Amino acid sequence: PNDPVGAGFVASLARPEGNITGLSFLGAELPGKRLELLKEAVPQSTRVAVLANPASPTYDPVMHSLTGAARALGLSLHLVEVRRAEELESAFAAMTHAGADALIVLSDPALMAPLQGRVVDLAAERRLPAIYDWKFYVESGGLMSYGPSFQDIYRRTATYVDKLLKGATPADLPVEQAIKFELGLNLKTAKALGITFPPTLLIQADEVIR
Repeated sequence: PNDPVGAGFVASLARPEGNITGLSFLGAELPGKRLELLKEAVPQSTRVAVLANPASPTYDPVMHSLTGAARALGLSLHLVEVRRAEELESAFAAMTHAGADALIVLSDPALMAPLQGRVVDLAAERRLPAIYDWKFYVESGGLMSYGPSFQDIYRRTATYVDKLLKGATPADLPVEQAIKFELGLNLKTAKALGITFPPTLLIQADEVIR
């Protein structure tokens, strides 16, 4: 999970207690970094729409982090909440009506991830430069993404399984945080939006789709 402590799954990262351990995706901290990258890609942006599901267990800490990052970057945020798939079209219409000139999509495996294709398509239709959490958004046409490496997560998860099979107790295994992150950029989408990624971003990118 993004925030296993905040969601109530474990007592603390160092001492999980109970019967649960594993990896954390740093859900509350990453949106601020994504906002920085989005501003770097679209420096003229001033009002960023935030597409979020308020039912997500990480909603409050993520929004707190994002609000602080926006203030530091001189950006205003326009929050658009979505609880059901049927609300997506009206959500994007609200962004346009509010004058948003960029978009950040907050992580939510229960709603946003299954709707990734529709979210990407609507961002393109509204000509909103958007940043997402996972690389698969970029692979399906999203402008950019920044998040933990799935490959690294799978590899490290295997070490947990190995320890548990050898008799370790979940309560004795600290919850580890993600340590490897990937920046994905889609040059085709950037060209369609009239955006030129600065060299600083291209150098940082782990995957560039041309």
